[in-house]
Amino acid sequence: MNEADHPLELYKRATTATIRAIAENDELEVTFGQGPPSLRGNRLRVPTPALGASDEELNAARGAGDEFALRLRYHDARVHSQNAPREGGAALEMFQWLEDARVSAIGSLRMEGVAQNLDASLERQCQQAAFDNITNRTEAPLSVAVGLMARQFMTGRELPPSAEHVVQFWREFVLEKAGDNLESLKDDLLNQQDFAAAVRSILVELGFESELDEPPEGDNSDNESESVNEGQEADSEFLPEDVNMDDSAESEEGVDGESTLVEMDIDQDLSDAGAEADPDENSPLIQDEMGRINVEHDYVAFSEAFDEIVRAEELCESDELIRLRALLDQQLVAIQHATSKLANRLQRRLMAKQNRTWEFDLDEGMLDTARLSQVVINPTHPLAFKMEKETKFRDTVVSILIDSSGSMRGRSITIAAMCADILGRTLERCSVRVEILGFTTKAWRGGESREQWIAEGKPANPGRLNDLRHIIYKAADDTWSRSRRNLGLMMREELLKENIDGEALIWAHNRLVVRPEQRRVMMVISDGLPVDNSTLLVNPSNYLEQHLKYAIDVIENRSPVELIAIGIGHDVTHHYSRAVTITDAEQLGGAMTEQLAALFEES
Repeated sequence: MNEADHPLELYKRATTATIRAIAENDELEVTFGQGPPSLRGNRLRVPTPALGASDEELNAARGAGDEFALRLRYHDARVHSQNAPREGGAALEMFQWLEDARVSAIGSLRMEGVAQNLDASLERQCQQAAFDNITNRTEAPLSVAVGLMARQFMTGRELPPSAEHVVQFWREFVLEKAGDNLESLKDDLLNQQDFAAAVRSILVELGFESELDEPPEGDNSDNESESVNEGQEADSEFLPEDVNMDDSAESEEGVDGESTLVEMDIDQDLSDAGAEADPDENSPLIQDEMGRINVEHDYVAFSEAFDEIVRAEELCESDELIRLRALLDQQLVAIQHATSKLANRLQRRLMAKQNRTWEFDLDEGMLDTARLSQVVINPTHPLAFKMEKETKFRDTVVSILIDSSGSMRGRSITIAAMCADILGRTLERCSVRVEILGFTTKAWRGGESREQWIAEGKPANPGRLNDLRHIIYKAADDTWSRSRRNLGLMMREELLKENIDGEALIWAHNRLVVRPEQRRVMMVISDGLPVDNSTLLVNPSNYLEQHLKYAIDVIENRSPVELIAIGIGHDVTHHYSRAVTITDAEQLGGAMTEQLAALFEES
């Protein structure tokens, strides 16, 4: 088959043409890959569906591209910024959800195919955010419910099942408070300025008046006289006001399970908002006498009272853990041949470093029989002796830190669990201790920390506003037989929520740096930048990223711990000096093996 006629190539050409047509931009460069969809200047990257994907999966992938195309054509970032609530919080979040609903409604009403794609994408988003597992109103975000109800009113379409599951907890309340205004939103679909004014009225009716201020006065005549500025130039990246739940952004594989996606410029200079001071100026504050890193560096957590460090077996009933481990074992069987080759290759390289070597041409020791032929030929030739010599192999411990956030949901976390299993067994056979850790949060969109912040009057710049959950799948001193079933916990989808990488790196590092082994190696597996919507909405947009940069800088330049990073569908080489990026989760096993093998081969 000609490569141009491959089904995937045909899909890419058709999708590219559709996106350009919707966006009315023939110059838009559309690329395909793993990871969340993203827009940089005139370059849009959208998810690549897997071969053999179902119709629903294909529609969801197309829907991710359609959403961006519609945003390029119908969303004016300047108008949005002028009218959005100035303070972060639920009001701003709801404002953004309603604007997303407006843009999606325009596409749904004009094109039936786009409507089907957007519905499939929305269902995927809600499933990845675990909205279908919500059991009470406190778990259902009001801002999401209002946005979804508005979308339903404006399009006249039934919501997908998981979206309807969120709405049911708030429908009666919202209809009572703001039902009439929600229904009238469709009258202003094509006028973003008027739509924003109507949305602000809805916020007041729902009790968010205290979070609103007057929009700045300015000349909006261009927006009022022209219903849609369809030729506008797109921003080079999404600003904080463009935070939206793009879980359809398939960053596993391509599926982003976060309830929100925040696109940030990973090349942003450290001198920007929240930038770090020179570490040399504060050396005594960065590390203690044991080499442990202090978290507090232009970064705070509003409350650490609700954080937890927990062993995997404490998060799951024993029977359920056994079932999940069986699921993982089934996955391992399917790739047993490939993984055995990887494990054997790594074991050979490591054992080669530990094997005995020989010293030759000695005056005493064991007779070197290889030289006897020379003595037979020439009896005057002296006998040669050899002696065994131990090769020095430093006592080593490896810590594998796995991003256990929603964006890893699906194939990515499965591959990570399998590779951790394979590496754990292989390294322990080579007398290398292994620790396997994970990091996520206890809740979507803020947990008890955020509730406490709200109860205390929402002070400005509160810092991190979610509850950390750091998981110990296997401690370095645990035996493999005791810990192997714990890795099955990664297969539990409701565990995977948001990711705050900087504190996770410091936590894993501080466990490792106090170990007695001579050599300490930390491998980080992640698929993107830190994302926690509740934190980013009320702090500088690069708040979590700057703290991650701080953690990496201190570990790489001030710590004896050797740091390796592997990015799944996301270029992490901008942050880590020793890193590799893979575009397919299937490559993870090989990348982990090669990185570790290369590390052990260094002098």
